Amino acid sequence: MSKQDISVRSYQDKAVGDELLMKVLEAARFAPSACNNQPLSFIIIRESIKRLQTVYNRDWFLNAPAVILVSYDRNSSWKRGDGKEYGEVDAAIAMDHITLAAAELGLGTCWIGAFNAVEAHKVLLLPENIIPVAFTPIGFPAPSKVSKKRKELKDLIHWEFYGGSRH
Repeated sequence: MSKQDISVRSYQDKAVGDELLMKVLEAARFAPSACNNQPLSFIIIRESIKRLQTVYNRDWFLNAPAVILVSYDRNSSWKRGDGKEYGEVDAAIAMDHITLAAAELGLGTCWIGAFNAVEAHKVLLLPENIIPVAFTPIGFPAPSKVSKKRKELKDLIHWEFYGGSRH
């Protein structure tokens, strides 16, 4: 996997062709799904991105060459015995596949979860049972001097129990 920044907030003024988008979405299609129910849907927005202003009003987002919404159908997602709905988990795994596949193809993305879901339903004409989970702009990254520092791997790993060390 490429070590470029996964969260890209500046894009070149260059279209992302259908072939690249389909490669990215093919990776998402093969993401694991609880009980293989596959309740996901993907909406690709290119020509009407400005309509998303009431959904997520950030210039860098609205100026991306394309945006993808990952959503799921509440009626077909698997539910655990305690009622936990797994459509959101399925959608999150698919979005992760999108971000990783895009990075491998030289594209940038930025996972957006802090959007207005009510407005997303209105603007994208989503039926009540279709639940929007995450948006991502997608495009060729513009040069950027901003790079986010990541925690060291050793600071994230615990051995045998929380707080456990290897030695």
